[in-house]
Amino acid sequence: MDLVEAFQVQAVACEELGSQLYAELLRRIVDDYELGGVTTAVLAGYEDEPGPSALALRLLGSVHRLVLAGETPELAAFYPSVGGEWDSVLGWEAFEQVLQSRGPLLRSLLVQPPQTNEVGRSIALYGGLLRLAEVVPLPVRLFEIGASGGLNLRADHYRYVAADGTGFGPADSPVVFDDAWSGRPIQPAPQLRIAERVGCDIAPVNPLSEDGALTLTSYVWPDMPERLERLRGAVEVARKVPADVRREDALSFLRALELAVGHVTVVWHSVMWQYLPAAEQTAADEAIATLGARATAETPLARLRLEPLRRTPDANHEFLITLQVWPTGTTHILGHAAPHGLPTVWE
Repeated sequence: MDLVEAFQVQAVACEELGSQLYAELLRRIVDDYELGGVTTAVLAGYEDEPGPSALALRLLGSVHRLVLAGETPELAAFYPSVGGEWDSVLGWEAFEQVLQSRGPLLRSLLVQPPQTNEVGRSIALYGGLLRLAEVVPLPVRLFEIGASGGLNLRADHYRYVAADGTGFGPADSPVVFDDAWSGRPIQPAPQLRIAERVGCDIAPVNPLSEDGALTLTSYVWPDMPERLERLRGAVEVARKVPADVRREDALSFLRALELAVGHVTVVWHSVMWQYLPAAEQTAADEAIATLGARATAETPLARLRLEPLRRTPDANHEFLITLQVWPTGTTHILGHAAPHGLPTVWE
């Protein structure tokens, strides 16, 4: 998949997920790029960037960062995240102007790995932990690879309201997911306790710093106010619930993990696997399997993930929630979700 095709695919995804602003911008970027416009200079050197690297979202996030920081008032007038109103014609002209005037700065920001840290994906994490508690009712040691700012490590401090009205999680949480999930009923697990929260990321973000909060917010699509509100609520939770996110690659992190008696060690990841090279994916799978081989009934291990996967080799990709538990090593598909987690359907 070349750059143009990747941007076109992302435009369709943005439109389907409710961001008309980003869908229109991406299509205008493609037109400009093919005509040799300003985007060719900004994206020079990225012509062969693989689609899963999310170059389109890195570019849009970099521009959004400047808007949020108040550095591009000409574009802020069209971004709802700062009180503007999108206009297809005038908005693109302002966007093009920013690319022209801030090209070198934007190129420096493009090297930043995507840092979505989408809070909505906590729906899959928390629901998956509830399903795990049905078979392994032990305190949880939660370890996340590709944790970004670690907001999903606080999943048990968010409020989830199922389609049937059943509520899960603290009622006074600043993060609330209405119609979070449907499908197979999930039972509340009042005994569920997360005893340890540790994550790793090659470029971790501190959500409690001004710069970190700006980075995370910049990757939320500007015309999706619900996602922005959930992110701000999650940062509020992070101020009260500590989590340790380390600057470390996934493979080193996984190889250093140990099991603990009387606890279930959970390795979790969501929509980050695509950023690992194939060789590192294989090595990471092997590291988890090696740890699983040491698991016992007293020191169980679980791998919980939300990733675009295929049910069968010939099937289309879906955002599947899978749970693998050791010492048996059995894997189950728990359900499927929207790319941003909401809604989730349990199977």
